[in-house]
Amino acid sequence: MRKFLNVLLLFFLSSLAFSSETAHSAEKLGEVLPLWSVLPFVGILLSIAIFPLVAPEFWHHHFGKVSAFWGLLFAIPFLIAYKEGALHSLLDIYLLDYIPFIILLWALFTVAGGILLRGTLKGTPEVNAIFLLLGTFLSSWIGTTGSAMVLIRPFIRANLHRKKKQHMIVFFIFLVANIGGSLTPLGDPPLFLGFLHGVPFFWTFHLIPHLLTESIFLLVLFYIIDRHYYKQEEIEHNPEEEKIPLKIVGAHNFLFLLGIVGGVLLSGYWKAGDFKFLGVEMTIQDQVRNLILILMGILSLVTTKKAVRDENEFTWFPIKEVAILFAGIFATMVPALAILRAGEHGALAGLIRSIKSPAHYFWATGSLSSFLDNAPTYLTFLNSALGKFYPGVPEHQAVLNLIAQKKVYLEAISAGAVFMGANTYIGNAPNFMVKSIAEEYGIEMPSFFGYMLKYSIPILVLSFVGITLIFFS
Repeated sequence: MRKFLNVLLLFFLSSLAFSSETAHSAEKLGEVLPLWSVLPFVGILLSIAIFPLVAPEFWHHHFGKVSAFWGLLFAIPFLIAYKEGALHSLLDIYLLDYIPFIILLWALFTVAGGILLRGTLKGTPEVNAIFLLLGTFLSSWIGTTGSAMVLIRPFIRANLHRKKKQHMIVFFIFLVANIGGSLTPLGDPPLFLGFLHGVPFFWTFHLIPHLLTESIFLLVLFYIIDRHYYKQEEIEHNPEEEKIPLKIVGAHNFLFLLGIVGGVLLSGYWKAGDFKFLGVEMTIQDQVRNLILILMGILSLVTTKKAVRDENEFTWFPIKEVAILFAGIFATMVPALAILRAGEHGALAGLIRSIKSPAHYFWATGSLSSFLDNAPTYLTFLNSALGKFYPGVPEHQAVLNLIAQKKVYLEAISAGAVFMGANTYIGNAPNFMVKSIAEEYGIEMPSFFGYMLKYSIPILVLSFVGITLIFFS
């Protein structure tokens, strides 16, 4: 506790150097925030990366305190230095981003937990590849989180007899929790944000070639790796083993899943008006969507037998872990997002000015989406492209002009935001949830850096170089 107070005091004192003025508007914060203001964000990322590796027992029992430490270490000096502007920024990210984010995750997690696949299903390389292919397809229609939560438990149970399972979960994160969500605005939040800002709903079908190229490469590579391990394990099949026909229990939850999708779509098409809450501009349709999502989750809990969830080995820990950790992540990412939004007027002006070609947009959007919330990152670079090519043109018309005349730039931004969310555990929300569920089943998952060094850098980054050469060079 004493060390905590000492560090907090040090950051209090350093907060005086944030600005010579007592307050700034929330819109202008990105122009005055120094780059070192992202240090608490770096700190929480390093904590997520290092503590589970060097102090797993401590992390399991105290990750909430660590998240709160970094969140407060940033928020308190931030509020002292920037007062109303800082308060507005924090309220804005929690009311408009964090709370809807957690409501959506909770609803999908709850509803998917009521869907149980019974029967004999053995995880051969062929069956596993079909699982990943199915999940990749579903992700664009029920969201990466929805598809991941529906399929991860049956996928794991089908492979309980296998010795090596880590690679299966990693490729599941690659394909189902990320890359598969690139075809519609329902698939991943950045594409939905693009839809709200004037990108036609089915325009994202332009990413079909990118999706096919990336997913075919990953599926073939997965099959080769899984086949290799399968042969090593020398698994013998018992012809006398009782085979139980496959059956879906709790199938009525698919109706609630459709209700969630409908609620998300409704908030995109329906314009019911705005209102202010605690000084934050909010929309009626978004609150209606949140209520629909909560209702779908409650209906799932009420109408699904507890025995079904028990058999599904459903627990609340994964969503609890995500909610607590991302509460700290969302707070500490405020300066990073603000600096990005400031564009050429912020501390990253040099980076923003250097982004010119489609390849630059692909890698800049993707690299930042690997660690930051990919939705505002997508919007930042979309606005950067609109400002670069169509300054002064109203947003809706500028988006249509970009699609008609320079669509490769929008393809690069969209693919970067969705694909590269697979680069780290925090790149997309279902990544962390899939990891947590896998660990509940006793599967040893790689650490934060282990995931990157063993899997995402040698496999994904290499494949993204290929995507760049084929589509964005």
